[in-house]
Amino acid sequence: MKELIHSILTRAQSLKASDVHLSTNMKPIFRIHGKLRHDEGIPLSEDELMDSLKAVMGQELVDHFERNGEVDFSYELENVSRFRFNVYKKRGGTSAAIRLIPNTVPAIDDLRLPAILKRVAEKPQGLVLVTGPTGSGKSTTLASMIDYINRTEAKHIITLEDPIEYVHNNIHSIIDQREVGTDTLQFSTGLRAALRQDPDVILVGEMRDLETITTAISAAETGHLVFGTLHTMSAPATIERIVDVFPASQQEQIRYQLATVLVSIISQRLFPLQNGRGRIAATEILVNNNSVSNLIRNQKLHQIPNVIQTSKEHGMQTMQMHVKELMKDGLVAYESIRHMLEENGNAPI
Repeated sequence: MKELIHSILTRAQSLKASDVHLSTNMKPIFRIHGKLRHDEGIPLSEDELMDSLKAVMGQELVDHFERNGEVDFSYELENVSRFRFNVYKKRGGTSAAIRLIPNTVPAIDDLRLPAILKRVAEKPQGLVLVTGPTGSGKSTTLASMIDYINRTEAKHIITLEDPIEYVHNNIHSIIDQREVGTDTLQFSTGLRAALRQDPDVILVGEMRDLETITTAISAAETGHLVFGTLHTMSAPATIERIVDVFPASQQEQIRYQLATVLVSIISQRLFPLQNGRGRIAATEILVNNNSVSNLIRNQKLHQIPNVIQTSKEHGMQTMQMHVKELMKDGLVAYESIRHMLEENGNAPI
């Protein structure tokens, strides 16, 4: 049944889909430039879907799926693309959400990301956080920054991912990519081990728990450049989320540590290009400086947006500033960003 799943994946790649959704008794559904589109053909039966998925999973992953009701894994179809699978049981059958991952790592310039990200990636140590909702391109932004380091510096880079998405080839740097669940049990154990592996740069695919966040901050304090992600929508919300993970008795200390080790927070959302040929990331960028550091220490996070708005010369920008710039450049249409602007109290332009 590999032929069936391979044909669906190949078709998704040819249509430039970002995601594929498969479900019992439904036709395949592709997400193209942010919109769902039903494919042609006949719906997949439960047997057809499960046989196809088992053909690319292997027995160990099948056993994990049967025990837990869900499983994550990556899969590569030669000459087509890499794919990130999440297969899960649901009422009445099985479903799979599949993310397409390009074979080549995109460059910062190709993604039209702000140039400040290159300066952030050049920092010798500290904590860099890329945040946003699921599907906002966080992994792609991080991959582009790791690729920039790989092409410009000789560093030892360790990544902890769940699962591995973009595959990096060693250029000037050594990159060791470790998959959670396969190469290490969990983010926290892999991160602790990474500190004994002589890294210069550590990427933590997701900072999910207290232990991982604590170790990441400690790694940034001890001379490593640490990249991580959180599902938050803005710089103040990101700082608040990190502090709130800790018991009240530790929160003041964590604020002081964050004020010292934080390099930058990049919060992003994807919007469709006006020409209909893809999507582009709009970003809010906070760069830590003396003003920001003081606000973090003194629990005045509500003042951070004002600092961002008035510090464009330091590479900072609010999300609203960037989307208006993208619209002015003809890259996105007003209708695509109208709801986001209205959420933040901005009048129509």
